[in-house]
Amino acid sequence: MENAQAASERGWTPTPEESKKILKERAKALTGEPEEKETAGESIEVVEFLLSYEKYGIESSYVREVYPLKELTPLPCTPPFVLGIINVRGQILSVIDIKKFFELPEKGLTDLNKVIILHSHRPALSRVEGMEFGILADVMLGVRNVFLSELQPSLPTLTGIREEYLKGITGDRVVILNAGKLLSDKKITVHETV
Repeated sequence: MENAQAASERGWTPTPEESKKILKERAKALTGEPEEKETAGESIEVVEFLLSYEKYGIESSYVREVYPLKELTPLPCTPPFVLGIINVRGQILSVIDIKKFFELPEKGLTDLNKVIILHSHRPALSRVEGMEFGILADVMLGVRNVFLSELQPSLPTLTGIREEYLKGITGDRVVILNAGKLLSDKKITVHETV
């Protein structure tokens, strides 16, 4: 205490080591580097969207692109959850309405509807190598990081088929879907012939 008082009376001058430490702390504060607490947990980047007034997210590493829904061609002899096909720069892709697949209430198609094009970025995850299809979203909300430690396994309201494709639920009730499971599931692949 006496040393501190004496230093303040004569004017404190930091040593070169103390100056370096102070400058490093200031630089860290100015750059806005995250605290160690935030970087301690592993996180994933998710694309958030609305489906029947509920928030959903899907890992962005599985999202090839988000495409506006236009010129949808219906396909005969397909399950009700297959809306049809679209042409994305010369590539024909199926569009799945996961609201119907999850048995959620329908809102109807609008100009706001977007197609989230999923792809298997690791062929081992998909039974069909290079599997790609689009899922219909009512409204796109954006992209954000979600800490895996934040995810809860399930809610009592999420039962049945939705629970099968669940990666977890965030604290603010965003349902994170397991894209790898969606891309590799036999229930989504249509093998019907006429």
